[in-house]
Amino acid sequence: MYNTSIVNYMKQTSIQISVETRERLTHLKGSERETYDELLNALIDLVPSGDDEGGYTKEFKASLMRSLSDIRHGRTYSAEDVRKQLGLA
Repeated sequence: MYNTSIVNYMKQTSIQISVETRERLTHLKGSERETYDELLNALIDLVPSGDDEGGYTKEFKASLMRSLSDIRHGRTYSAEDVRKQLGLA
């Protein structure tokens, strides 16, 4: 049993996150027993890997997720605003 515990421990790492991020993650957990590893893997699985034309690059995936966050937080411009800024309206 001791050797198994050591092997399992060696396969883990620690990451630096803020207290606020940890609290946000805690609120996303489906149950008290769900580990942060399970939660983070479930969140990572939400990131699309590609479409009919092929797989997405790491850069595109990160950009896509930032864009979705911008939309969710209201950091967007309407089509009319863009037309005005470009002098098309």
